[in-house]
Amino acid sequence: MVSSKVSNRYALSLLSIALEKNMLDTVYNDVKLLINTFNESDELQRVVESPVVRPELKISILDEIFSGKIDKETTNFIHFIIEKRREEILYSIAKRFVELRNEHLGIVELAVKSAFELNDDQKAILKERFEKILNKKTILNFKVDNNLIGGFIAQVGDTVYDASMKHQLELLKKEFVQGGLSLN
Repeated sequence: MVSSKVSNRYALSLLSIALEKNMLDTVYNDVKLLINTFNESDELQRVVESPVVRPELKISILDEIFSGKIDKETTNFIHFIIEKRREEILYSIAKRFVELRNEHLGIVELAVKSAFELNDDQKAILKERFEKILNKKTILNFKVDNNLIGGFIAQVGDTVYDASMKHQLELLKKEFVQGGLSLN
């Protein structure tokens, strides 16, 4: 709980810097790169969050990885976090920054799992429908889930939109059982 408050405070600080310097898109892209890099490398995340590894080494490693890929302002912010010995929450600060940026712009991100890769038309239709439902701009992050038989499951925050075949069959079974019919 305390770390989430601290993460929020640092993320708000980064957001205000980005807005003040008119660099919101640049910082957002930098932070997304940081998040994706951490997601792809558990080892990097462990090194950065480790209390045993010296801060200077962490800064050196991150500078080498992100040299020429992220803006100086974002680099300075990362250095600041490490120098303040808050690197164990760097990932959560980055995630919270993305959430705050999206709130500021009236954007909502949805995680969409489908049974198979959706084509561009299907993605566009889903995007349009969710923008109408949520009355906000949406960013849809698609992922294939082989456990789904068909359909999709979309999640935004705590809300789940389950249009999977499995869920539809469960609803149908429930209707049959409530109607007095037996499936066995």
